[in-house]
Amino acid sequence: MNLYLRLAWRNLWRHRRRTLIIIAAMGLGLALMMFYDGIVAGFDQAIYGNAIKVLGGNIQVHALGYRAAADQTPLYPLPDDVQIAERARAHPRVQAALRRLVTAGMATSREGAFAVSILGVEPQMEATINLAFQNIIAGRGLQESDQDAVLVGKGLAEVMGVKAGDRIILVGRAPHDQLRRRTMTVVGVYSLGLPEVEKRTVYLPLSEAQTLYDLPSQVTEVVIFLKQLVEEERVIADLAPSFPNVEIDTWHTFFPELENALGTKTAVMNVFSVVILLIAAIGVLNLLLMAVYERQREIGILASLGFRSRQISLLFILEGCLYGLLGVGVGVGLGLLFNGILRRVGLDYSAFANITEYMALVGGRIYPSWGVDKLVPRALTVAVIATLASFYPAYEAAQREPAIALHTD
Repeated sequence: MNLYLRLAWRNLWRHRRRTLIIIAAMGLGLALMMFYDGIVAGFDQAIYGNAIKVLGGNIQVHALGYRAAADQTPLYPLPDDVQIAERARAHPRVQAALRRLVTAGMATSREGAFAVSILGVEPQMEATINLAFQNIIAGRGLQESDQDAVLVGKGLAEVMGVKAGDRIILVGRAPHDQLRRRTMTVVGVYSLGLPEVEKRTVYLPLSEAQTLYDLPSQVTEVVIFLKQLVEEERVIADLAPSFPNVEIDTWHTFFPELENALGTKTAVMNVFSVVILLIAAIGVLNLLLMAVYERQREIGILASLGFRSRQISLLFILEGCLYGLLGVGVGVGLGLLFNGILRRVGLDYSAFANITEYMALVGGRIYPSWGVDKLVPRALTVAVIATLASFYPAYEAAQREPAIALHTD
């Protein structure tokens, strides 16, 4: 085998230009796949990551029994909420952990009554992660000391015909299905570029919500935001043993439609990745076939020296393997270079923010990942494709008659 490897390596560099073209073609194919994976991961983090921030976090911690009654937004006080939040914040994969009181209610103005989800929050903590608090377009944000103050979305403000400084009536459900009614001042209006989401959610200070809805010093959930989308199960595995008397769920449980959208997108993108690799494979196959026709005399010499057909085939297959390995090395280097540069400068997508509603979640720039999450299967695929692409040229080479091959110009 050592002899065949030496011959295959020598043959690669006897035709340096052709070898460099093949390696460049395969390397660029793999680099494009890494670039593609990095961009997709950047979009996932920007769109789906921000969507999760808007909808309620990567992980939600509730009291026992909440999951079964989640459709009714039950007001079950969460035990050990402060300890849960502090433990989560200390985790290296966690970006933020917020204590919230959530109940269902109605917001009423002269234009009518509108169903809303009422969130009692800690304003200073929310400002670090909550997109609503980071995108206030009128008035101001909430403050801990605010009383009878509410922050509403632009979509809700428009349908209710109100603006910052106006008064609305907020009705919410307290424990035991009691209704609590309060006239509130709209201190600010936020905009996410998602009118339907903006219509559904209003915010008020946690202390105010606790007093209004009769849950003194208590909350109904702790919402945990992660630095990366795919790390939910790892964080839950670390937190769950310390808090056995609570329910810990990921966004997959409460937002299945978002998971379906993410799965559909991934499936479609995987089809495109296969197409890219097939195009690269066709190019490699073509170049290897050309090598067979150019080296007919060499094949005849090998046959006349006693090389059998399978040995000549093995030689060409080994060349294909070496092409694949060199292409993988070049591709990984180029892919890391491309994504490394883009991770610093980002890609500006602000001009496309208004194309569709979900693009509003992208923000100004996309920052790709390194694109290494799928590197091993991508690299193996490139290497296998190069090897498989060499089988037909190897078969063609093995079928050459020595006498005819030797006399071919």
